[in-house]
Amino acid sequence: MLAPLGLSLSKAFVTVGPGTMAFYVYMLRCVDYSYYVGHTDDLDHGIAQHHAGQIAGYTQNRRPLRLVFIQEFATREEALSAERQLKGWSRAKKEAMVVQNWERVQQLVQNRNKETPAEQIRSPSTTSGRTDTRTPERKDKAYS
Repeated sequence: MLAPLGLSLSKAFVTVGPGTMAFYVYMLRCVDYSYYVGHTDDLDHGIAQHHAGQIAGYTQNRRPLRLVFIQEFATREEALSAERQLKGWSRAKKEAMVVQNWERVQQLVQNRNKETPAEQIRSPSTTSGRTDTRTPERKDKAYS
């Protein structure tokens, strides 16, 4: 499954020729339906390590995993840049990309660009999903 990630289409769909090293960005859906994004120069080996729990970190205790997205790049720098871009995407945008709904991805980009800076600060992170702003220092009844 190949898809453009902010690079020109000619670069996004590069097929690396024989004897040339390729780099990949991939996205895994974990058993808890969270997503993990990474990059590698050996896709089969890297994915096998994730599946076996041999890579300490996020995916180790969230198996089984499902590979939902792959994109090939000619250089490590391009793959790393695409990985960082994907990691910054909202869950909704990642899910739209997985099903190749490019119209929805574009709509989500436009909606995000319409937010004011204050709205961007108040939106929950994609990792915690926490929306309340309570502080643990308060000692009144509502927070105990």
